[in-house]
Amino acid sequence: MATNDKRRGNARRPLPAGEQFFTPGATGLRKAVEERSATPMTFLFTQVPKWAAPAVLVVLLLTGFAVDNWLGGVAVLPALGFVGWLAYLSWPSLGLGGRLLRVVMLAFLLVLAADRFGVF
Repeated sequence: MATNDKRRGNARRPLPAGEQFFTPGATGLRKAVEERSATPMTFLFTQVPKWAAPAVLVVLLLTGFAVDNWLGGVAVLPALGFVGWLAYLSWPSLGLGGRLLRVVMLAFLLVLAADRFGVF
């Protein structure tokens, strides 16, 4: 049966050794966020074409760069939320460089949104 599944493309790929979807020993807010994120992440990675999420983010960011008023800020907010959500979920498994990159990216998006809303 397993060989039939492999031929049809239905074989489940196991996680690489040592990697888990949930943070081991997580409690409180992290556990709640990870559990609530399971459904959207499963939908995003299984039901939506692989190119859709990056394409939508690029369109939102380009709109945020091009439109120099509050509409540009509104376009940046979903990208800021998505990047922040992924940064929070991946934080425990990152090294210093990865954490720094995510903080810089979030700060850049926050400054861009604030600029478009007229804070500066």
